[in-house]
Amino acid sequence: MVAAGADGRARSGGGRIAAGLPGVTGVDTMLERLHWLGHDAFRISGATTIYLDPFQLEPGPPADLILLTHPHRDHCSPDDLAKIAGPQTLLVGTADTLAPLSGARRTIAVGETLTFGTVTVEAVPAYNLDKPFHPKASGWVGYLVTVEGARIYHAGDTDRIPEMKAIRADIALLPVGGTYTMTAAEAALAARDIAPKLAIPMHYGAVVGTDADARRFAAALQGKIPVVIKTREP
Repeated sequence: MVAAGADGRARSGGGRIAAGLPGVTGVDTMLERLHWLGHDAFRISGATTIYLDPFQLEPGPPADLILLTHPHRDHCSPDDLAKIAGPQTLLVGTADTLAPLSGARRTIAVGETLTFGTVTVEAVPAYNLDKPFHPKASGWVGYLVTVEGARIYHAGDTDRIPEMKAIRADIALLPVGGTYTMTAAEAALAARDIAPKLAIPMHYGAVVGTDADARRFAAALQGKIPVVIKTREP
């Protein structure tokens, strides 16, 4: 992974890189447990194994909880769900996202909260302002996931929307690839609205967007918010 601190200088390495970043006290352990699997897909490891928007995965640790933001194929992929879901796995998503899926399911809508063991999940808005791909009327979501006191915001597919100013998170996972979501510059403005301790770019390197978008995002937040560019894991 590569990190850009509040001083804007890139740092590389694995493990506890957050210890070298100003202003990110308290998130270094969670950062180690947060695995980017490419595109918008993440795994949070720990007592509860959580996946968000699994897509183009290699077989991995079985999921306890899978959070799906919306029904597009690169966010809700039955083939990828089959690689990580088991009899005890709970799938969470909007009603239209979960409709074609089987297994244990729990619908969620914007503004609703659920508890899964010690994990709290809140659904927040995710939509486009000037694009037709993710209409607000669809009611699709991002998530605020609280794990052991750390709040992680997965924005889903979204533009920089007014509701972001009310979101408070320790770690913000923000799309930067443009076309269907925010550009890197727009995502940097969204990060400043949210003011997390740490920001991580996503939604690039697969369907749309490149590593250059992630670097532009980090550069735009130089001296403002620390950014970690995660290395994709299997």
